[in-house]
Amino acid sequence: MTETEKNMATDPAQASGPQASGEADADQLLYAGILAKGMYLGLAILTVTFIIYMTGIVQPGVPIEELPRLWTLSVHDYTETINHEFLHRPGVVIGWSWVGLVGMADFMNFIGIAVLSAVTVVCYMGILPSLFRKKDWIYAAIAAVEVIVLALAASGLVAVGH
Repeated sequence: MTETEKNMATDPAQASGPQASGEADADQLLYAGILAKGMYLGLAILTVTFIIYMTGIVQPGVPIEELPRLWTLSVHDYTETINHEFLHRPGVVIGWSWVGLVGMADFMNFIGIAVLSAVTVVCYMGILPSLFRKKDWIYAAIAAVEVIVLALAASGLVAVGH
């Protein structure tokens, strides 16, 4: 039983707290604050990198004028073709290998996507100390498992399917 639940059980006046009234508690506000900042940061990065890409300030790995021809290809053929014709890497760009190409404008765009993808993990990590402090073991365990599962999924260490 969490501290809040204990207070509500012993003091009926506490039953009108944040959850009963529909107001957000401190953990929810912290999560929402981190989520908002992360979303705006990711959006800003996406905007800046898109402008860099479209203005040609930094050259892309795949020329923009070649894209319509390449869009008709399957993912496998696309990755093989761009590697063979433009990138000339030892292997195709899959998973996190885009990081090695971040100096090219088209791969620079992935930074904002990576930031947006990581925001949920950062949110859970942000509320974990509070959940442990409050001895809210069930929510702390759920948040910790979320962090582990999402981090494993993002790492590419665990793959399902192809």
